Amino acid sequence: MHLPADRRTFLASTGAAALTAASYSRAIGANDRVGVGIVGYGLMAKTHLVTFRDLPGSAVVAVSDCHAGRLAEGVAAAGGSAAAYPDFRKLFDDKAVDAVVIATPDHWHALLTMLACAAGKDVYVEKPLTLFVREGEWMQAVAGRTKRVVQVGTQQRSGPHYAKARDLIRGGHIGAVTSVRMWHARNVLPGFGRPADGPPPPGFDWDRWLGPAPARAYNPLRGLYHFRWFWDTSGGQMTNLAAHSLDIVDWVLGLDKLRTVMSVGGRYALQDNGETPDTQDALFDCGAYSAAVSLREAARGEKPWYGLTFHGTRGTFSIDRTGFKVTPDADLPPASQIPGVKDGHPVGGPVAAPPPKDPRGRTEAVEDTTGSSAGQYLAHARNFLDCIRSRKTPVSDLASAHRTAVACHLANLSMQLGRSLRWDWAANGVADDKEATERLARPYRAPWDRELKALGVG
Repeated sequence: MHLPADRRTFLASTGAAALTAASYSRAIGANDRVGVGIVGYGLMAKTHLVTFRDLPGSAVVAVSDCHAGRLAEGVAAAGGSAAAYPDFRKLFDDKAVDAVVIATPDHWHALLTMLACAAGKDVYVEKPLTLFVREGEWMQAVAGRTKRVVQVGTQQRSGPHYAKARDLIRGGHIGAVTSVRMWHARNVLPGFGRPADGPPPPGFDWDRWLGPAPARAYNPLRGLYHFRWFWDTSGGQMTNLAAHSLDIVDWVLGLDKLRTVMSVGGRYALQDNGETPDTQDALFDCGAYSAAVSLREAARGEKPWYGLTFHGTRGTFSIDRTGFKVTPDADLPPASQIPGVKDGHPVGGPVAAPPPKDPRGRTEAVEDTTGSSAGQYLAHARNFLDCIRSRKTPVSDLASAHRTAVACHLANLSMQLGRSLRWDWAANGVADDKEATERLARPYRAPWDRELKALGVG
């Protein structure tokens, strides 16, 4: 399964992969169509395939998957004429493929992105960007060296109402933002069961699916879709769902200010084979503001089931994929907000003042209901195609996605280690914590460790 020596040399070289912006534009301009290859035809890839299939200026020309049934379904969805590759490396060799969409399980995202960049392909990679922190640094190094465009699938950044919200918040509409609250909740009790290990289904290359992850016996809950609940292949709902909200926090306020992360939780209630927490709370100290994430898999509680709210000194700003709402704080004098009893405080205590009958708001109420999930996917794909032609940086680039991934991974690591972690961006490590810093990387399983080395990173 490893690459021959001559191809490993090719991957390590920059000259073979890095076309100039001008020559690449001429190559695309020959037929004014970007040939897209889909790697991993799963839940998210179904949306991506249809998007790039129907979007003017692109065509799905190849599909790769190690599951024969999914591969056939993906080729059919592409119109029946796309090339079918059980081995993604053959897709990377296909000269009709200009760009690839990587929608595999999380543990493949980083390596596939780097290999695609080295093969001269631009990349749209699903979030989460990485399985562990160091992968994000490697990806930026390889993409920079090979001059590839990489768009990360945090498509909310392409929503017009998210851009409007960003401008309003940065413009001081709700004053100084002091905290951000995010939550995702559902109740999937009793869990997804405890199936026994056994042989993989016919047509499913389990060893190839595992790839760089540790060798494990096949289990239905470790494979398709359910890989999300195992540390070998994912980071649970922190990297699956919370990553979207934290990405918007980064876009609006900047996670480059992250200083300390503390998280608690565990798999308290679900009775199944899963490992990642069903209950998790994380707190991020970002200097001028704090951010909190609450994740629930066994308690629905709040409505709606997910949310993102910025709390400012003039009001709150709640936003999701359908729109946003600004709720002004009442402009009440401090003295009117002092609690007390009917007859007031004892002698020497503060003197409460009655609140005004009709207090003004500290800011203007605003509501927007224009959000569209489908529109965000479409605009994100269009931004990727535009950047392929212009060689500009896409709206969801590797640097921003890495910042978000770092926050997610540190939250999980804090929970696992049982202590808060102080992050040092300059040193790219956890301050004064050797054990935590060592756990920012994980070994790749052979032969994929050799491919990582051939890329000049790791």
